[in-house]
Amino acid sequence: MAIEVAKIELKTVQDASGLDACIARGQFAADELIASIPMVWSGGCDGVITPHATVFARNGKTGPASKSRLAIGTAMSAELLPEDIGRPAMVEKVAQAVKAAMRDAAIDDPKDVHYVQTKTPLLTIDSVRDAESRGQYVACEVHDSMGVSNGTTALGIAVALGEVTMPRAEQICKELDLYSSVASCSSGVELTQAQVVLLGNRAGAGGRYRIGHAVMRDALDIDGIYDAVRNAGLDLPARPRADDLKGRLVNCFIKCEADRRGTLRGRRQIMLDDSDVHHHRHAKAAVGAVAAAAIGDPAVFVSVDAMHQGPQGGGPVIAIIDAGD
Repeated sequence: MAIEVAKIELKTVQDASGLDACIARGQFAADELIASIPMVWSGGCDGVITPHATVFARNGKTGPASKSRLAIGTAMSAELLPEDIGRPAMVEKVAQAVKAAMRDAAIDDPKDVHYVQTKTPLLTIDSVRDAESRGQYVACEVHDSMGVSNGTTALGIAVALGEVTMPRAEQICKELDLYSSVASCSSGVELTQAQVVLLGNRAGAGGRYRIGHAVMRDALDIDGIYDAVRNAGLDLPARPRADDLKGRLVNCFIKCEADRRGTLRGRRQIMLDDSDVHHHRHAKAAVGAVAAAAIGDPAVFVSVDAMHQGPQGGGPVIAIIDAGD
């Protein structure tokens, strides 16, 4: 079951013309779409980032066992209780769901997994009260739970893929040197389980696309973006530029946040001190501009709140390329 991928511009919030054009030219049929639901949005197009969507479809084409191509698996975790958020129980439940998504994608080796996108619950006043009514207590305040949920989930991904060993409770959302290089985690109030979408390469999957990953060590690490493209299988010169991609990069997906140490390559940073503009907006705009310059296209996916997702001040970079055959 081969995967088709298309990046389409969104001219308005209701615009579906790009998707319609893909269907009209026969790239995929409407009933072959698989990644509209589940759907992930990275809110806001700060700086130069252009509104767009990356759409995934699955068709019946097969490919030779000698060629490794993009495969996708999905899973839902066991119920996540409010008192699980920020604690080892959540790490364990997410890890089991990631392993289930690997099985769904028919990927056996964690090294073949290059992107794990999740959506998990965060705390609300009602869920905190629910925990208290059962004699339980939560690990953080409601307003901190988005970052804590994301970070705990990332550790679950890292555990499932063998990137880290099972963390102790006191390490969660504290020891930021523990991280996943493929995690991109979001959270919201609309669900009580971890929703997992896992992408990797599998021999014989069919299709034209491959996926790879690397990490940006900091907000200026343009080489990390090119390393992800290389990891996907595209040869690049030692000092690449956008023209070297030759139109074969479908899209890149990046997670980032402001460095909590308030520095960037030895220079003082003040985005964490800005009382007018939240540091997420600063970080997203800055990294979006670096990525747009790297690939020559402002339609890039950049998401913030990256605790345990890549090194502190940096984040995972994922690239999907057209392998050309």
